[in-house]
Amino acid sequence: MESLHEGIKWINDNILWGVPMLVVLFGTHIFLTLRLKFIQLYTFKAIRLSFSRDSDGHGDVHHFGALTTALAATIGTGNIVGVATAIAAGGPGAVLWCWLTGVFGFATKYGEAVLSVKYREKTSDGTMLGGPMYAIEKGLGQKWLAVLFCVFTGLAAFGIGNMVQANSISALAKETLGMPLWATGLFTTALTAIVILGGVKSIARVCTLLVPFMAFFYIMGCLVILAINREAVIPALVLIVQSAFTPQAAGGGFIGASVMMAARYGIARGLFSNEAGLGSAPIVAAAAITKNPVKQALVSATGTFWDTVVVCAMTGLMLVSTIIRFPGDFGSINGALMTKRAFSEIPYVGPVILTVGLLTFVYSTILGWSYYGERAVEYLFGKRSIVPYRVLWVMAVMVGSVVSLPLVWDLADMMNMLMAIPNLAALLLMNGVIASETRKYLWEGSVHDAARD
Repeated sequence: MESLHEGIKWINDNILWGVPMLVVLFGTHIFLTLRLKFIQLYTFKAIRLSFSRDSDGHGDVHHFGALTTALAATIGTGNIVGVATAIAAGGPGAVLWCWLTGVFGFATKYGEAVLSVKYREKTSDGTMLGGPMYAIEKGLGQKWLAVLFCVFTGLAAFGIGNMVQANSISALAKETLGMPLWATGLFTTALTAIVILGGVKSIARVCTLLVPFMAFFYIMGCLVILAINREAVIPALVLIVQSAFTPQAAGGGFIGASVMMAARYGIARGLFSNEAGLGSAPIVAAAAITKNPVKQALVSATGTFWDTVVVCAMTGLMLVSTIIRFPGDFGSINGALMTKRAFSEIPYVGPVILTVGLLTFVYSTILGWSYYGERAVEYLFGKRSIVPYRVLWVMAVMVGSVVSLPLVWDLADMMNMLMAIPNLAALLLMNGVIASETRKYLWEGSVHDAARD
């Protein structure tokens, strides 16, 4: 097992997450930002659209339901454990790189959703199916690449959306509450099975209620800690910016880290958190009731704002400011335990807030990603594959609760990038389609116009 882990780490560090792929990923974010004339300028318009409804549109769930389902899949351990892992491996500068993936990733997630809604199709029973696989097949005419995307998506779902999530909550529950790993695994497994059997509408209903609560609950905890650390907040901001572009020397509670390490882990965890470029969120965006592709794409893109620009940034600032205050407490801990130590600054209830927050984050992410994986498997094998996949999904929650954290994280990184490669290729090759739809419904028309060819 150790040799397997080392092999996976080597592939990640030298191939999948080496300089060329980081350039392609971040370069796609920047290219689409420029191609779409800084679509980020429409962020607040997009937030307002999130709460609107298209009663005469086509789809299975409303804008807000699709957004919260996507946010359920993205706001998870990447925001809590992932940011801590990035800081531990890449130094405080990783926080800025993580944040930048959210800022520029807005354009990429927007582009993904445009293609997903434009090329979606309606089944005989009225269900809307879409995602990068349909855009690749119908827009590029490359069925083999669509199949490849679905294979990687089906595998990635078990990493980023399942076992990593289950692993994080079981480790924290053991440390905080003394619960055995298997007990937490059984509890999470049971809750997962209850909801996913109802399909996307059931998942959306739960996420619509759960996501706003969990985000508010966690953000308030971060704000309290930042208030406690108020004298270290400005020094933390300065250190984050400086460390992103200059090598970080070991000391002060931080390991030594190069600029490349800061960028590699910051961008990797940023992608893990907001999933911009992965092609996952557009799968549920395609199910939205919307009049045209651009309207839902704007709503979908706000996911990067909430997930990374807000939640990840607050987590990073909270962690770095706490480490500056208590450098000796962070020398030998990583992941969830780093965040747990920071939340212990809130007397009595801090660990409880973190545990409840992580539990809801994990649960919602498992629900959201079950839908992504299910749609990928359905594309490959048809409707008959849905029930067996759901059974395997529920079983994987239990497995993820008791396996080693480093191996799970590195497997997730590998699957993430393999999944991203065909999606990024489609985005770059069809950037003209994205720009054309944007011109039709945003630059020259209205986001409230009905779809037209």
